[in-house]
Amino acid sequence: MPSTSNNPPLPAADRELRVSEIFYSLQGESRTAGFPTVFIRLTGCPLRCGYCDTAYAFSGGERLTLSAILQQVKSYSPRYVTVTGGEPLAQRDCWLLLKVLCDAGFTTSLETSGAIDISKVDKRVSTVMDIKTPGSGEADRNRYQNLALLKRKDQLKFVIADRADYDWSRQFIEENELSAKHEILFSPVHGEFDPADMAKWILDDNLQVRMQIQLHKYLWGDERGR
Repeated sequence: MPSTSNNPPLPAADRELRVSEIFYSLQGESRTAGFPTVFIRLTGCPLRCGYCDTAYAFSGGERLTLSAILQQVKSYSPRYVTVTGGEPLAQRDCWLLLKVLCDAGFTTSLETSGAIDISKVDKRVSTVMDIKTPGSGEADRNRYQNLALLKRKDQLKFVIADRADYDWSRQFIEENELSAKHEILFSPVHGEFDPADMAKWILDDNLQVRMQIQLHKYLWGDERGR
């Protein structure tokens, strides 16, 4: 039998990804918070952040072709689609899914940990990239080379677990002059401290960041947004 390495690659529509879930909800975070959005949550993540609220997506899921994923997305007739995880870029063909969604006319965003190379992400995609703080336990996984690959419309997200995380993030932003380059999101870890405290820190420092809370958790108390 011929080696599989000599077989032609599968057409894009027939490529498969392992999908934890596809659902329709209100976007809870980022620039499009509050807008109806289809979420495609891919399975798997190489990180283990201490505050992770989607550990159920580390394993399991269902293998779906890109064609089947697109068919499900279209059934909701959405404007906005978000590809998330886990860490979606941990799957090799995630970049191809993003291209397919953009080609289909959806306003597409990617939520990524910042630990994996983003160079193949379609330029039409709005990337929301984490900078992992010390409180995550995964700050040493930050791939700082990605900062140079971000587009002006992309967003940087800092998940803040405590005052030490806030101070670390503020210093990181200043040292890298990020406020002038990208929209920056500060998100308090849900349930860890009073978000009003972080609001006061931001105001006291006149820090040019957008504070966000996870809207879906306040509406439904459910990280999946249902």
